[in-house]
Amino acid sequence: MSARNRRLPRHRAWPLTTTDINECLGPYIGRVTDLRFLTGHDGGTIVLGAAADPRNHGRGIHPDMVGFRIDVHPVDATDRAATRTVLRAHALPQLREWIARAATANETWQSTDHQRHWRLTDGHLMHSDEA
Repeated sequence: MSARNRRLPRHRAWPLTTTDINECLGPYIGRVTDLRFLTGHDGGTIVLGAAADPRNHGRGIHPDMVGFRIDVHPVDATDRAATRTVLRAHALPQLREWIARAATANETWQSTDHQRHWRLTDGHLMHSDEA
């Protein structure tokens, strides 16, 4: 996103770009229905989030909207480069694998909301799942 349209304070920056995500997800980018660059300051350690929308069309979800949402959280501008390196090396390949497994998951998994968050604390990347 260009600096002109960034809507972030100068001391904050997004650690990834749409190009980073497109390159790392490859053909799975077609399953992403919503890519958001968040602007709030949550004060937490989450740097990347993903959510799988349920495939249960009976819940009023249009078939074209079924897919995955990716949220890129802002970080301190001074940490952007280091965070980007870690996310490209570890989180984005994990995200690609998660989306690939979800595409072939059983109906029970696909009909339930799922979320995955990546947290970066003191240089250590960890992820957690919620269903």
